[in-house]
Amino acid sequence: MKYQFPDNFWWGSASSAPQTEGETLGFGKTATIWDRWFKEQPTRFHNGVGPAETSTFYKNWKEDIALLKALNHNTFRTSISWARLIPEGCGTVNHEAVTFYNQVIDELLAQGIKPFINLFHFDMPMVMQQQGGWENRDVVTAYAEFASKCFELFGDRVKHWFTFNEPVVPVEGGYLYDFHYPNVVDFKRAATVAYHTMIAHSLAVKAYHERNDGGEIGIILNLTPSYPRSQNPADVKAANIADLMFNRSFLDPALRGEYPQELVALLKEHGQLPVCQPEDKALLAAGVVDLLGINYYQPRRIKCRDSLVNPDSPFMPEWFFEAYEMPGRKMNPYRGWEIYEQGIYDILTNLRENYGNPNCYISENGMGVENEQRFDENGQIQDDYRIDFVRDHLKWLHKGISEGSNCLGYHMWTFIDNWSWCNAYKNRYGFVSLNLETQQRTIKKSGEWYRTTAAENGFNDRT
Repeated sequence: MKYQFPDNFWWGSASSAPQTEGETLGFGKTATIWDRWFKEQPTRFHNGVGPAETSTFYKNWKEDIALLKALNHNTFRTSISWARLIPEGCGTVNHEAVTFYNQVIDELLAQGIKPFINLFHFDMPMVMQQQGGWENRDVVTAYAEFASKCFELFGDRVKHWFTFNEPVVPVEGGYLYDFHYPNVVDFKRAATVAYHTMIAHSLAVKAYHERNDGGEIGIILNLTPSYPRSQNPADVKAANIADLMFNRSFLDPALRGEYPQELVALLKEHGQLPVCQPEDKALLAAGVVDLLGINYYQPRRIKCRDSLVNPDSPFMPEWFFEAYEMPGRKMNPYRGWEIYEQGIYDILTNLRENYGNPNCYISENGMGVENEQRFDENGQIQDDYRIDFVRDHLKWLHKGISEGSNCLGYHMWTFIDNWSWCNAYKNRYGFVSLNLETQQRTIKKSGEWYRTTAAENGFNDRT
């Protein structure tokens, strides 16, 4: 069977400034929360590899963009580092950063690759975190000013903007589950961070729309479908609450301009609502996106709790549900994530049936594998498992499009093996292999497959 995709389909990949640029304290850039955390607790990072040791895009941007072209990308997402562009968080612009980002944008366009630019990818400037980060509305204002400066500097050429990548992750990691700085465990503070993030998002969307630059602005959400263990009402209720907290807490304001009343009522019942300002309702309504980016890696399987909650424990989402390990599930053993290709179709179906079928694209999907060098044959990584992973997800994506979903493209995470937060280089995700010692780049077998797929705008089932 031939899986043919619509004309002008976006074939590309995604990356971010903090994971690829390097020069983390060079060329005028100041520290982010990652630089500070690595300085304070280097043992929290795999093999002690910190944010300074990324894939050197700041130095090798031209070579890397040539590789994007070689992979037949017509689109590519990366981010602008707030701490690089405006080192003090607000105020003076770093002109070395302006030169760098202008070069990247111009070279992408020269190679026929549309730049998709994201404004925040977990990389809060430390000077802003010291003021309270997303808990402080002054930081929200500073972000809006940073976004407006980006539109002013680069909006003549960049026509696809995104306010945040996976905004739920800093909430979970930094304020609930202790896997991001500042390592707080406090649901009400987490709710404040989540709420203020969407206020910041809405300010940026409003500012962009007022410019009439002829482009579009969106947000990138990691949507993780919540599947109940069974159709027992207790399991269904548990899965619904998980969906409210981890998906709809960002999806509804981004697409409907308001929060789900079920979620508001639940948080109010337990005294966890953030403080709101009178103008926020209208501002959130102005934050509805033009384009939704969907990051999909794994499903969330949920069952009702089997035991009572310790009343003295911190209030947490898990007061209402537990994770369920479905027997027979297919796993990526290296990352510890379930592989469930149909999830990508279920997300698109939900958006089509319940959210007015918005314009969207798959902004991330990928498979991290540890110790990939063992699959090296004659100098190339033979990652057939990654080809199978991408192909099988694309089949379900194709089904969603054939049923009417407005999905405009597919971006793989990621273009080149890059630094991945606390996991550093433990798992490799790229179409291109990176030798950390020599910085040599080599296209993997999956990169060759993707190059052909993009050129043909589809693939045969057995290729």
